[in-house]
Amino acid sequence: MKLLFLCTGNSCRSQMAEGWARQLKGGSIEAYSAGIDPKGLHPLAVQVMAEAGVDISGQKSKHVRDLKDVPFDAVVTVCDSARGNCPRFPGRTRIVHRDFTDPAAAQGTDDEVLAVFRRVRDQIRDFVAGLPDDLTEGERE
Repeated sequence: MKLLFLCTGNSCRSQMAEGWARQLKGGSIEAYSAGIDPKGLHPLAVQVMAEAGVDISGQKSKHVRDLKDVPFDAVVTVCDSARGNCPRFPGRTRIVHRDFTDPAAAQGTDDEVLAVFRRVRDQIRDFVAGLPDDLTEGERE
């Protein structure tokens, strides 16, 4: 199964989801991530994923257009902005929405911001662990 995780900046949530999918579901899911307005890989996303034993430091932030030739079976939008601006995909691509808090928008002390990144990382891990069953809700394009 070819699966795209789509968010606005492709800096945190979709990058973490791609990393978890490769780690947990590499034998059954070919994972990708992209954004509708890429911002670059967030260093705190790299840090908290490394704490969990997943290295995403080699991943690159990319625009969804960069993957236009990949025939996705499903697209998971991981933020409301991506959901509202999700491009059309050819064929029978299933579109599923799962909104996760944007950890890059977290404010507070360094420890408080890291706590938000870790919480979102763990929520994404739980979602990815349930794949592909968690793709049952959604619409076909």
